[in-house]
Amino acid sequence: MRLVIISGLSGAGKSVALNCMEDMGYFCVDNLPPMLIETFVGLFTKQSEEKKASYDKIAIGVDIRGGEFFDSIYSALYNLRQYNVRYEILFLDASDRVLINRFKESRRVHPLAKAGTVTESLMEERSILQRIRENANYTIDTSELKPSQLRAKLFALFQDQETGSGFTIHVVSFGFKYGILQDADLVFDVRFINNPFYVDRLKRHTGLDAEVRDYVMGFEQTKIFLEKLQDMMLYLIPEYIQEGKGQLIIGIGCTGGMHRSVVIADALAKALTEAGYRCILDHRDMQTEGKRT
Repeated sequence: MRLVIISGLSGAGKSVALNCMEDMGYFCVDNLPPMLIETFVGLFTKQSEEKKASYDKIAIGVDIRGGEFFDSIYSALYNLRQYNVRYEILFLDASDRVLINRFKESRRVHPLAKAGTVTESLMEERSILQRIRENANYTIDTSELKPSQLRAKLFALFQDQETGSGFTIHVVSFGFKYGILQDADLVFDVRFINNPFYVDRLKRHTGLDAEVRDYVMGFEQTKIFLEKLQDMMLYLIPEYIQEGKGQLIIGIGCTGGMHRSVVIADALAKALTEAGYRCILDHRDMQTEGKRT
């Protein structure tokens, strides 16, 4: 059985995530009081065995809507471990700016609104959820993600994977001038490579175009850097897996996220895929920069 606990900030995409999990065949329950998780899992398992049902995947949404009951999540998870029930925690996050805008657009009230403004409510919510965030197997920042992009990430993480074997590498290119990648585990700055932006014939192309890729890869320092980066990742990844990490987010940044970082991220993702790892490749700012130049 695969059990996924979904938590995160209000407005960060938990409803989208649960709908997606349901589409993947998970039996989904939202806002289940944490003290009932152990009982629910036990009943679910017993019924599945008795009826020889094929329901072997559960996703449970848990968040601060549970109010004073939320604190029992930690004892519930402890009890699951005591009974050798394996579970994974997915935590959805987003920047305060994005969350505030989402609340404004949806005109919904934050669950902790009685505490004050949305900003103050988010601050309190982050404090309450900090412990579960620190223990999450997977953390996804949805600030820059469309629902379809979030669904793609979830399908990559949770579809047709055996319990505990879903290690996924996210390689994300970005532009420093649009902000650093907030949820990255590792960030590499490739601004030392000559910038195609200052070459007229390349300026409006992206790192996915052969001309730009050939230009960026034509420098010796690029080749040396990429070789050393790949070697380091191939050394580190097995160590992260051994430590129990569920995902690795690697950020590759240049100035605008359109040329150099795209080339390097693309090359790294291909190398890791060829090495047998499951990779998701995103170019966060490539289209943004293209529209602004």
